[in-house]
Amino acid sequence: MSTPASPGPSAAADSAAAPAPASTGPYRVVVVDDHAMFRTGVKAEIGQAVRVVGEAADVDSAVAAVTANRPDVVLMDVHLPGGGGVEVLRRVHATMPDQRFLALSVSDAAEDVIGVIRAGARGYVTKSINGAELVDAIRRVAEGDAVFSPRLAGFVLDAFSGAIDVAAVDEDLDRLSQREREVLRLIARGYAYKEVARELFISIKTVETHVSSVLRKLQLSNRHQLTRWATDRRLV
Repeated sequence: MSTPASPGPSAAADSAAAPAPASTGPYRVVVVDDHAMFRTGVKAEIGQAVRVVGEAADVDSAVAAVTANRPDVVLMDVHLPGGGGVEVLRRVHATMPDQRFLALSVSDAAEDVIGVIRAGARGYVTKSINGAELVDAIRRVAEGDAVFSPRLAGFVLDAFSGAIDVAAVDEDLDRLSQREREVLRLIARGYAYKEVARELFISIKTVETHVSSVLRKLQLSNRHQLTRWATDRRLV
């Protein structure tokens, strides 16, 4: 059996400049999430099938880890201290435009999904995914596919086909703070004020204040209109 010829200096240089997904061994992954226990759990689930080469807990450390390790896939939560997953995508793609990202988040809210996909992520899966499915999603993104959790796929198609007015949703949501968005989603899902307070570790009075602010900013009159507004935009 003939032995493959070794690449010359020019071929080696081209290989070094190529995007990370050209690797032939286990795919190299950086895990980005602000909860250390979750990162540990993810590594335990996928570590036998892929090679975790780095991890990070916020925007700055994520950019540093991705830049230093140049992984095949960045597995990243969308909510991170320092600006969120969209900011990581923006900063990394400024110097590494071919870097592939797969969002992994508990959130299935429209603004989160649309935001990271528009910023350049190749896929979005929710944290209900199991280990084998996550490994398969990483492989597919590394190989150039776009991957979405089943319940998000139709929504993404609607959003980018124009069935959902993405610009209008973004414009309205831009008026709200991150905390107001969290309260909005919970109220729209039918949570009582005391349940929202317990979920977000804030007082009932603070919940009432946030709801009043959301209603005012969105020019709505009551929580029933708020729920209908959020449902129409598939934010719940």
